[in-house]
Amino acid sequence: MARNIFNQPPIDDSQVAPPSPAPAPTTKLPGSVGGLRDSLREITANSIRDLHPDQIELDGLRDRLVLEDSSIDELAESIQKHGQQVPIMVRPSAQHDRYRIVYGRRRLAAIRKIGGTVKAIVRTLDDDASLIAQGQENNLRLDPSFIEKSLFIKEMSESGYKPSIIQDALGLTRQGVSNHRVVIEQLPDEIVHMIGPAHGVGRRQWGELAALAKKVALVEIAKETLPSLPADSSSAERFQAVYTACLQRSRPAVKQADQGVKSVVEDRNGRPLATLAVDGKAIAIKVARKNNPEFGQWLEEHAEATILQLFDQWQSEKGPAS
Repeated sequence: MARNIFNQPPIDDSQVAPPSPAPAPTTKLPGSVGGLRDSLREITANSIRDLHPDQIELDGLRDRLVLEDSSIDELAESIQKHGQQVPIMVRPSAQHDRYRIVYGRRRLAAIRKIGGTVKAIVRTLDDDASLIAQGQENNLRLDPSFIEKSLFIKEMSESGYKPSIIQDALGLTRQGVSNHRVVIEQLPDEIVHMIGPAHGVGRRQWGELAALAKKVALVEIAKETLPSLPADSSSAERFQAVYTACLQRSRPAVKQADQGVKSVVEDRNGRPLATLAVDGKAIAIKVARKNNPEFGQWLEEHAEATILQLFDQWQSEKGPAS
């Protein structure tokens, strides 16, 4: 069963040693040759090397919507001041003296800003083991948002990873993975990247926005809404602005006539006599008996005749050609 790692508090990058996935099984060789080779494998697997950033390829699936942000600058400043406390993990590439990133993309981006070599653990991992290491290490360091996990799940699925591997990589149950997929599959990729990670915005809110995709054009509304926000708006604020605009646009327009117009009819002395209410369906005249009890009684007795008289007057005024 997958280990749930998302309920744990975020842990500082410089305080945590990276997890150590089990090394790939080795083929035992007889005698001293086999023992020597196994010893060399163990030494190589557990050594930390200084690599130039240009030797490392940024392949693999994305687990973050935002990489180059202010937190990278803060991390770069910390590494420049205190040194790189926690190594990244890489695996050998098909090209000589080249490596593929497993985890530590933020640390690599920070060191590329300030220059210098990168401390890296080199592991020989297959794609499944690399993905699990990437997902678990990054989730422990900075808990990803709901939509980031959803996007990661979508990319893993499209890349052909088995459901069990996806569950292990994110520490989710099968139902948990399904909950993320249901939402991300209804949302255009563009709207997700326009809003960003939106930390604090959960499944219910993203689900409501996804449901609106059937009623309104999410991307077009976002393009109209987001430019009016302050430049320093957080992605959670961008989400709320887009969601509110889409929700309003999804509601049917109410015509002024449908809303109704009310006016007060006064007598010659300026006293309220009746209320006239007009909307798209009816015209209503309301006379309060307490204000004019005698007139109310008279109107009740003559209402039918008065309405017929008004109708005859209307026909006469409109003429036969109308």
